[in-house]
Amino acid sequence: MQRSAEAVARDGLRVSGIACERGGKRLFGPLDLTVDCGAALFVLGPNGCGKSTLLRTLAGLLEPLAGKAYWSGEPVRFDAAAWRGRVAYLGHRLGHKEELTVAENLALAARLAGGEQMPQARDAALARVGLEKLQALLVKRLSQGQKQRLALARLCLSERPVWLLDEPSAALDAQAKAILAAIVDAHLRARGIAVVATHETFELAAGAAASLRLA
Repeated sequence: MQRSAEAVARDGLRVSGIACERGGKRLFGPLDLTVDCGAALFVLGPNGCGKSTLLRTLAGLLEPLAGKAYWSGEPVRFDAAAWRGRVAYLGHRLGHKEELTVAENLALAARLAGGEQMPQARDAALARVGLEKLQALLVKRLSQGQKQRLALARLCLSERPVWLLDEPSAALDAQAKAILAAIVDAHLRARGIAVVATHETFELAAGAAASLRLA
């Protein structure tokens, strides 16, 4: 069966005519965006312009006013289980369980994603973000920057192709920002995509990066 002209034969995410609102007020749209596999899209703009709303909509947490979406040329619904199974979403609320240890949080995240976690993979992810010596520490004892690093370790272990990252560099020092860029680079080299809402872009060596500014 031949694909429609809208469902272009392209590996990655294409969204056409998306529009979103908050509190009954339109934030943006309609707008189009395309992110090929192996590429990133930085979503820029001032506070309140709708960056977080766009990512939450792409993650299936909010319903758009309008728009069509395609993954590798096939139509998708953001609220469908099949799409959510492709998405790793990192929002402002990191979702850690404060009363669990660092290692227990990663194990829980793996179970919620429908899989099991190998200790070697967990150890490697924590070493990558500089938390390898804190595995037994309760998350409530971590600094905000360390909690953000733990969220990055969760990303390292994610096998989902679509990463939606909302201000992932918040509370990170220069060293941790370099770690973030390296983690996203590795994801792009594996043919994943990343949509990043941010006030500051970062250098990516592995794939093409485009920018979308919301007024």
